[in-house]
Parts: sequence; structure tokens; C-alpha cells
Amino acid sequence: MAKDQVGGGLKLVLDPGLALPRKRSLTIAGHRTSITLEDAFWRELKAAAAEMGTSVTALASAIDAAREPASLSAAIRVFLLSRRHR
Repeated sequence: MAKDQVGGGLKLVLDPGLALPRKRSLTIAGHRTSITLEDAFWRELKAAAAEMGTSVTALASAIDAAREPASLSAAIRVFLLSRRHR
């Protein structure tokens, strides 16, 4: 359910459910790994994978291969934000 927030004179509508972290397991480079992301980022990751014609696992694997020294969760968030700002 959305909430109205007032801060600095701005009225925002936020869905607190999208901020809840969710842990999911993927197999990357032959190893099972858990990734914790907020629901909003999981949705964006799924959408990005679909747009790119690949699976979430394949996209996460590509991000994992390119990340240094960030955690995989952080690298995924930065990747998704950078896509938004192109």
C-alpha cells in the first residue's frame, strides 16, 4: 500500500513493500549464491534481463564477472541505476 510522505515541501507516494529486502539464490559460475536486493531492484533486474533477451541468472553472472571490488548486490544496484541514466 502506498503512503504519502512530506519532506522538504515535496509530497511523495512511496510503496514501502518495494523497499523490503528479499534473498534469492542463483547459480553463478557453477556455485550457488544468495543475493539480497530490495523488491524494486529484483523487478528492475528481471525487466533488464527480459529487455536484453537473457535470463536473470545470465545477467547476474555478467555483472558478477565485471564487478570489482563491490559486492554482487551493490554491483547489480549500480548497473540498474546506470541503465536508468543513459
